[in-house]
Amino acid sequence: MGKLVIVESLTLDGVMQAPGGRDEDTRDGFSHGGWAAPYADQVLGEEMAKGMANPGPMLFGRRTFEQFASYWPTVSADNPYAAVLNQGKKYVVSRTLTEDPSWSNSELLRGEAVETVTRLKQDVENDIVILGSGELVRSLVAAGLIDVYTLLIHPLMLGSGRKLFDGGIVPTNLRLVRSVPTTTGVIIATYEPASA
Repeated sequence: MGKLVIVESLTLDGVMQAPGGRDEDTRDGFSHGGWAAPYADQVLGEEMAKGMANPGPMLFGRRTFEQFASYWPTVSADNPYAAVLNQGKKYVVSRTLTEDPSWSNSELLRGEAVETVTRLKQDVENDIVILGSGELVRSLVAAGLIDVYTLLIHPLMLGSGRKLFDGGIVPTNLRLVRSVPTTTGVIIATYEPASA
């Protein structure tokens, strides 16, 4: 059975909305998109490359999946992230999609997230990585299904925007298993659930 690993970019005040680009996610009038870009450095790139070397599948919520599927197939195969994202096995959890996605090696998991992801964890041997996908992550955290939290904590506060741990989170003790500071002040912190 594989572990379920989340990889999330966050601001210090917990915002996860639209780290990658200005127009990535403007819901609720969010105008701070692209906030993570100024903090990219070699350390961050190397750490993310280590994670991308994981042979396991990726899991997405519908919104994040559609965004990735519209962008990454257009990126040059020379980009190491593009190669992994385009060639790797991908699952998208959705109650609204009706057809299997056209992005290569993608499969639709229909139905309720907790049920379908629980089955997926039992069927997959390698770790399953979730990128972004805040709504999906919140439902899986509430169900106790997350095994590893990799948080890229950025040294800024936005004061608005959708937060990763926003409502419905049950009290959970975590233990820090690894931390890596970058030259731009990002802390890459990896946590696992601690014993009760």
